[in-house]
Amino acid sequence: MASNRHSIHGSERQPLRGSRRLGPADPGERLEVTVMVRGSNPDKLQEHLRKRPSRPMTRQEYEKAHGASSADFEKVSKFASEHGLSVVERSAARRSLVLSGTVENFNRAFGVKLDVYEHPGGTYRGRTGAVQIPNELKDIVTGVFGLDNRPQAKPHLRFKSSGNVQWHASGGSFTPTQLAQLYQFPSASGSGQCIAIIELGGGYRPTDLTAYFKEIGVSPAPKVTAVSVDHGTNRPTGDANGPDGEVMLDIEVCGAIAPAAHLAVYFAPNTDQGFLDAVTNAVHDKTNNPSVISISWGGPESSWTPQSMQAFDQAFQAAAALGVSICVASGDNGSTDGVSDGANHVDFPASSTYALGCGGTRVVASGSSIDSEVVWNDLPNGGATGGGVSATFALPSWQSDANVPPPSAAGGGRGVPDVAGNADPETGYQVRVDGSDMVIGGTSAVAPLWAALIARLNQINGSPLGYINEALYANSSVLSDITSGNNGAFSAGPGWDPTTGLGSPIGVKLAGVIGAKH
Repeated sequence: MASNRHSIHGSERQPLRGSRRLGPADPGERLEVTVMVRGSNPDKLQEHLRKRPSRPMTRQEYEKAHGASSADFEKVSKFASEHGLSVVERSAARRSLVLSGTVENFNRAFGVKLDVYEHPGGTYRGRTGAVQIPNELKDIVTGVFGLDNRPQAKPHLRFKSSGNVQWHASGGSFTPTQLAQLYQFPSASGSGQCIAIIELGGGYRPTDLTAYFKEIGVSPAPKVTAVSVDHGTNRPTGDANGPDGEVMLDIEVCGAIAPAAHLAVYFAPNTDQGFLDAVTNAVHDKTNNPSVISISWGGPESSWTPQSMQAFDQAFQAAAALGVSICVASGDNGSTDGVSDGANHVDFPASSTYALGCGGTRVVASGSSIDSEVVWNDLPNGGATGGGVSATFALPSWQSDANVPPPSAAGGGRGVPDVAGNADPETGYQVRVDGSDMVIGGTSAVAPLWAALIARLNQINGSPLGYINEALYANSSVLSDITSGNNGAFSAGPGWDPTTGLGSPIGVKLAGVIGAKH
């Protein structure tokens, strides 16, 4: 490395496991790359979050106090111009610039060698080693995303073993509204709220949504808006068992439970750049103004670069300052999170300190009451709720009395998940995807379940609840403790545990406590 260059900490990449290099990327290929820069007054932001003021910041206030400075943007723009790259987008609130140019120009600008790799899912453009920047930018640039476009995340959904079913004739599954009743959600419609839904593939057909909401008695149907991020679009594949299942599950759960809420669906490519840009766009969206974000995609912490996890965590911190709640699925592969190294792993971004990690249960009910609720675990042939201890994020103060097991790595310690809800596909959610009625489960369903509940609570409270983790841990009686079952290495028991967190919601109790004490 040249003496005037600096390696961005945590930007190192290795080829995807099972992939092989085909050769160098086309030097003339054009791409767009997101450069993240530091925010203003980071110490004051941390102080703001610690004080937990009663009123969240407005998006305009946040941008003015903590957005990127024009001076930093100008320095990065000058660097880009010197290397034949052009700035096609910049956002002070999101602290990002999008640069456009050729592979050859990006190789030279960031000291990388972009290659093409083949892997079981197709091909991707990748790199090895760290991203490099000039020394004069080392305190300004915090991350560079988009040079590598490997698939980053997976949807956390599971299909009922019987496949496509006529669900209205089946007795073991539920409509989202039935689950809202079982969990005693308070009466509200989500009026005045916007729920942001992050999607990294697939799409929805309005005709399917109209038919679904009519069939379950939700009228009028919710307003749904597709938002394009990094050229991602609402693009149904026609395969009900593909990403369309995730998109429709998320929309239909949110829309059934909070039908008066506006649902803004942010479509982005399934890369670390696309995922991050979708989140930051939703957090700082002054047009749709989401008050809660539902994320049903993720992957093991070990599959992410540290620069990515830091960037997401900082975006979630901004959401906390803005009063935006972040609900994230904890994964569907039990305590290993699908990693075959014999160790335990947790899923990211659910493991971020500023996310509400959502785990999974199996619900058996009769009439309007729950007969039993245990940890969801269909292993070894099916899925199981993700949960465990982060190897990246430290134990937060609000988990200090939760008896979280020790972390596997120094610096870790945050316990996952925080809360839970029905996720077993055998007792799953009745949905409609690409013209077919089916039952879907997975922790993918729990994130929108909680997002819709929070939208109802926001309406009742008259202001957004925002970052509710601390309040939940201080008032755990508002949740139903799950004490039976395991997700592999971890077992449920009294109080918080690494399978279902504090438990599943008792909606009316949440309404009576969290809003008043938050």
